[in-house]
Amino acid sequence: MDQKTIDERWEDLLGQLQSLVGKRPADLNAVLFLIGVQELGKGPKRFSKEAKQDLMHIAVCRVLSQSGYYTFDGYDKDGWPKWLLEKPIPPGDLLKQENFLKEHVIQYFQSLLV
Repeated sequence: MDQKTIDERWEDLLGQLQSLVGKRPADLNAVLFLIGVQELGKGPKRFSKEAKQDLMHIAVCRVLSQSGYYTFDGYDKDGWPKWLLEKPIPPGDLLKQENFLKEHVIQYFQSLLV
């Protein structure tokens, strides 16, 4: 990635997402939800609280798959993607883990633009 700080790159991404979806995502969880909906591929609809958590899990697995932490393992009977954990996620405090995810989310969106 370039020399910008993670916070600067994150703010740039939120601005781009605001242009695309018409509303600025409030936080990392909102961005993960958007990625989960995209990866599920069933279009926007109302999701239960449990389904929203599942969508965010799909997003985490997808973005971390770029670095080999997860591999795609097909779809379940309901058409939801399944992932296998391949290596442990690096430990760290909450801020370190959030920045780790943000970096992967930024890479995810950059890969879509290539």
